[in-house]
Amino acid sequence: MNGALPEDLYAELDRLLTPGDALRLARYPGEWPQRQPVHTCYVPADAVVPGLAASWGSAALEALDEHGLPDLGLDPALVEEVLPRVRHKLATEAVEDLRVDAEDGYRGGPDHEDDDVLRAGAVLAADVQGGTAPPSVGIRAKSLEAPTRRRGVRSLDLFLGTLAGQGPGRAVVTLPKVTDVDQVRAFLTVLEALEGAHDVALDLELQIETPQAVLGPDGTAPLARMVHVAGPRLVGLHYGTYDYSASLGISAAYQAANHPAADFAKHLMQVAVAGTGAHAVDGSTNVLPVGPREHVHEAWRIHAHLVRRALVRGFYQGWDLHPAQLVTRYLATYAFFRAALPAAAERLAGYLDRSDGGVLDEPATARALATVVLRGLDCGAVDDEDVRAAGGPDRQVLDSVAGRRPGGAEVVADRRPAR
Repeated sequence: MNGALPEDLYAELDRLLTPGDALRLARYPGEWPQRQPVHTCYVPADAVVPGLAASWGSAALEALDEHGLPDLGLDPALVEEVLPRVRHKLATEAVEDLRVDAEDGYRGGPDHEDDDVLRAGAVLAADVQGGTAPPSVGIRAKSLEAPTRRRGVRSLDLFLGTLAGQGPGRAVVTLPKVTDVDQVRAFLTVLEALEGAHDVALDLELQIETPQAVLGPDGTAPLARMVHVAGPRLVGLHYGTYDYSASLGISAAYQAANHPAADFAKHLMQVAVAGTGAHAVDGSTNVLPVGPREHVHEAWRIHAHLVRRALVRGFYQGWDLHPAQLVTRYLATYAFFRAALPAAAERLAGYLDRSDGGVLDEPATARALATVVLRGLDCGAVDDEDVRAAGGPDRQVLDSVAGRRPGGAEVVADRRPAR
């Protein structure tokens, strides 16, 4: 039986909608295949030392051995299960993403900043050459607000010039305290000039830590427009816990990543980057695990709770400010992904076999299931044998179901037009 609608109607639909299809695909290309780090460690430029990643791992292990683990509010059996993996991670790849900080964390002063960023760049370049640098590295300079604009760009120029020809070939630049779309647009010109001058590919992160970035004077969400102005160069929106909270007048005692005001801003960030390939990244806690055992244990409990809370809400990356925070970063992260594996593997097997089960999955949920398994593999929480033992598919099938393109990191360069 032939349909009643003429072919002309279908042709007209294509004519009307095809341009929008192309525009939507360009704006929302989906997840990129590179591994997302589980954290970003911010280290002041004047505190960067040779072998920094290994020294952070050693310090974390020392804190663990000295203080032991308290009840972290996690499943004790899972904690016991992942602890050997966490120890191995701290000994081999403690820092997944390093950001040299020439902004709020830097305490050297204007008379010393040139020397400190040059020295930090040289130290990092030597670590890259020696194979001891973290997989991802970069720098946070000062904002584009008038008082710090020239200083911030100069620090980027000096730092990247030191890395030129010796560094990783790709680095991340974090622009803090963004207040409007024009700053992002102007900063793209700066990044292009830096790439041309220093022969380094630059990815961009924007720090969402001002109310003006979240809600503009016209009632719109500027951060959403910032994402699309930045385009495929953007890898993440990072939440700035304390600047944002303070800007809203929240009392210092209640400034935290789990405050309702923080959840509002981060949810907007999450929606703004969905489908673009960029990530929404949680902020930090300044309650550091230092001092007597009772204080270290309390700080670990707070941090473990915040890490798990973020993971449950779909924020797979956050900030760490102190080596001992790596203990709970990896404990909470590994426990989360190992707890997710059995159900994810079972549901994926049912989806791929088209068998009936307790949950009716569709492509979108199957993609989420495959992605959570891949994230666990990426960070070391699980390995291929664990996935097979749980009845899950091999890595190639996981990549396909998750929508990751073949080639992984090798095709990351495709995400930006050639210079």
